[in-house]
Amino acid sequence: MAINPNEDTEFNDALRQHGILPPKAEAPRTPSPPPSPTLDDLLADYTPKDLQEAADDALDDDDARVLEAYRRQRIAEMRREQLRARFGRVYPIGRDDYQREVTDASKVDEDEDEGKGRGTGVVCFLYKDGHPASERAFSHLRVLATRHPRTKFVSIVGDKCIPDYPDRHLPTLFVYRGGRIINQQTAWGAERERNLEGNARNP
Repeated sequence: MAINPNEDTEFNDALRQHGILPPKAEAPRTPSPPPSPTLDDLLADYTPKDLQEAADDALDDDDARVLEAYRRQRIAEMRREQLRARFGRVYPIGRDDYQREVTDASKVDEDEDEGKGRGTGVVCFLYKDGHPASERAFSHLRVLATRHPRTKFVSIVGDKCIPDYPDRHLPTLFVYRGGRIINQQTAWGAERERNLEGNARNP
């Protein structure tokens, strides 16, 4: 009688123990099913209006309560983000405003950082009207201000900020946080036009 080496029998197990039959091949593992999506995953793209409509269409009170709670949470998150994104443009200032709008403003913590002393990022832009490099840099700064609404951007004419400030240093950027300058750039883009990432463009 022929022996089927693939049969799962005690006799075949004994033959395998003595090395007469090769070890039994392991059955391929069944892949685990993907995890079920969470409620957050399912509702991530819903607007508060969508959530309200879903709650109105809910089949029972429990579903309606869950959707309403999620809608309120989403609205609260959106409001918090709006409060944190409190700038979004370039604010013109005068020399008398500098202390309040730059140095002091950079010391103010955001709500979530209250008491940590991190302060707010403030970018002060010194420029001159009719100065080509200043005008190019100003257009970049307006874009950056909208991209980074949690950072305050201010602008001031160079020699109105610092008396007799040389044009060769324009445009100038001072970056403040926590009441002190943490970075500065002079004559940014004056020799070569620059892109928003700060790289020089080839002529």
